[in-house]
Amino acid sequence: MKSSSKSKLPSTQKYLNIAEIKDDSVILNDGSLKAVLLVSSINFALKSEEEQEAIIQNYVGFLNSLRNPLQIIIQSRLLNIDFYLLNLEQTKKEITNELLKTQIADYIQFIRELIKLGDIMSKHFYVTISYNPLGNQKKGFFTQAVEIFSSASKITLERKKFEKYKIALSREVNYIMSGLSSIGIKSIRLDTQSLIELFYNCYNFEVAQREKLEKLSKLKVEEE
Repeated sequence: MKSSSKSKLPSTQKYLNIAEIKDDSVILNDGSLKAVLLVSSINFALKSEEEQEAIIQNYVGFLNSLRNPLQIIIQSRLLNIDFYLLNLEQTKKEITNELLKTQIADYIQFIRELIKLGDIMSKHFYVTISYNPLGNQKKGFFTQAVEIFSSASKITLERKKFEKYKIALSREVNYIMSGLSSIGIKSIRLDTQSLIELFYNCYNFEVAQREKLEKLSKLKVEEE
């Protein structure tokens, strides 16, 4: 009788500081909450000198008005357009108009030549807003190290506390979005599905190119 036991590899989630993602919020293992804003960019170089000075002044005013720390993240990714080119090739085969077929072929060739000149990158800009019910207390090196290496121990918030913290976080989000709007930057808060997809793409980039994440309603989380 043969008995085989497969060693199950630990999930990536075990090493992350994320306890749960729900209600458009990221709950960390220390009980704090985070919201993520997807923000637009400003082509500063194309602005007039007066507009540039106004943007700088508004930005300084925005920074001075911050009540809590926030994090600005710029994500650069190599843009995979293979799927886009395949769709173009398929479209070219289905089109009967010879002129359109020739134009699509020329466009595909142009894209391929463009790729040879350099990598095509996509950029996304995010602002992370935090709410810590315990306040922004400074932690020593030992405390931080323990939190990092024991990230598997999660804090489960009671529903009543979570609702209270979520309201406080939403107030901070609205405050930050208003400040960004004064600079001319548009922003939108990522919902639960978008947050999950963001972290999925960040930590499983190569897999995410081949396998798209299912909608939240179809996901089944395996409980250990």
